[in-house]
Amino acid sequence: MRIQIILCLCLGLIPFFLTAQYNPKLLEKSKEAIEAFKDKNSKFEDYFEEAYGYVVFPSVGKGAIGIGGARGAGIAFEQGTAIGKARVTQLTIGLQLGGQSYSQVIFFESEIDMQRFKENKIEFSAQASAVAVTEGAGANLAYRDGVAVFTMAKGGLMYEASIGGQELRFKPFN
Repeated sequence: MRIQIILCLCLGLIPFFLTAQYNPKLLEKSKEAIEAFKDKNSKFEDYFEEAYGYVVFPSVGKGAIGIGGARGAGIAFEQGTAIGKARVTQLTIGLQLGGQSYSQVIFFESEIDMQRFKENKIEFSAQASAVAVTEGAGANLAYRDGVAVFTMAKGGLMYEASIGGQELRFKPFN
């Protein structure tokens, strides 16, 4: 009987662990990252307004010595409203050395593309690339399979000629 009670309690807690807790500090940092992207290039004002949804990772940490990895937490927005927490994980292999941190924003062109993200069905392969946002450079928003990725360096130094993949995970707020 005790085992059944414990099992029921554990199963009842599963939905709790499948949803993300609202994190006001991460939301604030994500909004600051959005403003930083807009400050770097005024075209981002339109991108944030026109995209069906987007995910903002205010800080992604990356390091490598031959084999590399990156990880960051962010906030997902649908139609401009924060809807959940996101995580990005990257693994690479190749000629690489160093460490860096950067902000990343991933735009979703349509409701279908956003839904794929929310169902955790988006992974980037070696062929996917992010556009690095620099001061005064014209960002060209080119969706590939309904997704466009932009990064903005925050600090560090990385030498890299590698291949790998990037995985996105989404958890809705409670």
